[in-house]
Amino acid sequence: MIPPRIDKDAVRQRIGPYADTKATAEERGRIYEALIGFLPPRIEARLNVTGAIDPEIVDLQERMREHAMYPTCFDVKTAQLMLFGMLLMDMSDAAALHGIAARRAGATWEEMQAVISLCFLFRGLPAANRGAEMLANIAKREVHADAEGR
Repeated sequence: MIPPRIDKDAVRQRIGPYADTKATAEERGRIYEALIGFLPPRIEARLNVTGAIDPEIVDLQERMREHAMYPTCFDVKTAQLMLFGMLLMDMSDAAALHGIAARRAGATWEEMQAVISLCFLFRGLPAANRGAEMLANIAKREVHADAEGR
């Protein structure tokens, strides 16, 4: 469901250190931790690799992401449910991250399934199967988080 973490030391040794002067990598990662509960590995890779090579584009990417992901006309739950459905239509594994974010923002299992069902109408059984698998994995993450007291 979620790819493995990157080796930040290898990135620093071969590519270079994070060089964005507008925000630290940790500061950039906090928005993801607040939204999803952790910093996803691919985002961690982009922040560290691109942040070492072209920190200006990281700043532009993050400002655009923040502007687009938090429109004033939608609450966070609604935006995350829509992103979950859009990404599920593409069969993107990133849909799971937005599913996690939707749950953290208050989405019910019924709302999550409704998004999957809408996706099924236009994408078919593969999306229904993939969506159900994602919900099962999100439920598993929640059970483990509850057991760990998070």
